[in-house]
Amino acid sequence: MSTPKPLPRTLDAWLQQLGKLPLPIEQEQHARLRRTLSDSRRTWREIAEAIELSPSFALQVLREANQSGSSLSAPADSLETALSRLGLSRCEALLNQAPALPENDIPLALRQILLISQHASQQARGLFGARLARLWNELHGCSLLFLAPLWPLLCAHPQLFEAWEQRILLKGERPARVEQELLGVPLIHLCIKLAERWRLPEWIVQGYRLLERDRRLLVKALHIARDNEHPLHQQQLLDADIPLRRWLTQPSNCVLLANGLAVSAHHAWDTPHSLRWQRLTGLYLQLPLSELQQEVHQHAVSSARLIHDAALWHPAEALLWPWDAHRLKPAPTPAAIPKRDHLAAWREHCARLLADPSSFANVPQLTACARDALQACGLKRVLLLLADRQHSRLQAQQQAGLGPDAATLTLDPAHSQVLRRLLSEPGQLRLSPANVAQFSALLPGNLKALFPSEHLLLRSLANNGRVVMLLVADQGGQPLNELSLQAFAKTVQCIERALASFSRRAR
Repeated sequence: MSTPKPLPRTLDAWLQQLGKLPLPIEQEQHARLRRTLSDSRRTWREIAEAIELSPSFALQVLREANQSGSSLSAPADSLETALSRLGLSRCEALLNQAPALPENDIPLALRQILLISQHASQQARGLFGARLARLWNELHGCSLLFLAPLWPLLCAHPQLFEAWEQRILLKGERPARVEQELLGVPLIHLCIKLAERWRLPEWIVQGYRLLERDRRLLVKALHIARDNEHPLHQQQLLDADIPLRRWLTQPSNCVLLANGLAVSAHHAWDTPHSLRWQRLTGLYLQLPLSELQQEVHQHAVSSARLIHDAALWHPAEALLWPWDAHRLKPAPTPAAIPKRDHLAAWREHCARLLADPSSFANVPQLTACARDALQACGLKRVLLLLADRQHSRLQAQQQAGLGPDAATLTLDPAHSQVLRRLLSEPGQLRLSPANVAQFSALLPGNLKALFPSEHLLLRSLANNGRVVMLLVADQGGQPLNELSLQAFAKTVQCIERALASFSRRAR
């Protein structure tokens, strides 16, 4: 359970996995959509606006309309057109097929990428809405759905979002190398194939094709956009390159610009990547950088007002910080290797656990020795919980390095898929930045409150084949070093031996 599902390595395998993957919808959103679709007084435009508030369902409606229509007919370029093609009965059937889940059961990475898409839609509305008033439906719908090929990817493998943040945004690794290591294929190529398979609007496909095949035009435009302080010179350069000027003024570019602004702002507003998209947008709109930034920031604030989720990050929050402040920080260095005197104490505790017959008079004495042994091997926060006979409750027995609430903690495994799995048979779950988004939502909230960490160990211990104890431990939020992991594994073996020895003594 501690190892995420293996990732496909070929384009065909990715398309097969993601092509028809159903996307979950939050339960309250699902209920609102059901009421909207059953309200005969609503116009197509009103229904489309309600569906756009649930991007996952908007994608499913547009995808269904374009895949079920004739291959000779043009793809629906807006949600309103897709609705009129499908009809309300078909839309209701689609809604019934979509999983309705509590918010905490939807992967955090999926919710975060949906927020970025909604932010991009708001940027498009504010920056280009007046200029493209006649194409409003296409602009809004395509901006919202441009990143849609990433939604099923992060739904199935949410750990990839963390890898993108840490390796590309923070460490500055080359995207092509990271994508090859993680996916086996270029991400843009995968997005193009999914967009073509779903017959998404041409504006979306054009944006991805530009990023993959026509980067020369993009690079030339970026070079001109750097000279933002001399608009007359910029215009002279564009007038001298007619193909570039024609390409730059295409309405479909607004979709790419809005999403470039939203994605790059996820890290920070002042990075070179973010400034490139700001300058390019300023060139398109013929605005000075300072004026363009003011507008972009205002639209980001408007977007944040529409999205209320404390668990997600919105770039508008960073506008309150110093300009050079960044949300993403370098990963902390691994915790120090246990000192010699700690290792000596650990050996002493383990020797007592291994004694046969058992030297413990009762369970609290045994668990106290287990707690001390875990601390001695370098774990700073430790919690030991005992399971009742029916596995219906976990009660805290020993704790170290935690607040007073830990001593009285009681967990109900029925509310946690992870706890149920750990109680069904002895096993271990190691949380790390690569899989924390996948498993964090499956852990009880009061347990996560005690261990606000992306580096966590959960281990269930058995006696005579039945799980009787759960260990939760970490190194104070720091990455786990290999020596402590090895010592933890040996300590667990000692504790299980102690449990067996104690049970024989008790009989």
